Amino acid sequence: MTIVWVVTGLLAAALLGWPVTAGVLRLASAVQNPPPPPPTAVLRGGLAIGMLERLAVAAAVLADEPVAIAYVVAVKGLGRYAELKETPAAAERFIIGTLASMLWAVAVAVPVRLLLL
Repeated sequence: MTIVWVVTGLLAAALLGWPVTAGVLRLASAVQNPPPPPPTAVLRGGLAIGMLERLAVAAAVLADEPVAIAYVVAVKGLGRYAELKETPAAAERFIIGTLASMLWAVAVAVPVRLLLL
């Protein structure tokens, strides 16, 4: 039964986080005054990276390895550094999206972890 909870938690964190993150990004752009200029460059692979990020963060929480979350943040930030340095609007969306995505993964994984104790 434990494996069912772990797999369910990982899938929920990875797959259901996309609409949550997209909603937070829409909300952030709606409350900005003045609205940000449209991004000139699109960061490719965001959906796949986001799902992998949430999967890794949820796995780190379930494995009681919070230091692994720092590795995820570091790899993601270093991988996008050149693009983010050139595009401030994309950098802002990157930060907001990353935080929303990680918070979702933690919010899903913590109750599963507590259930397994």
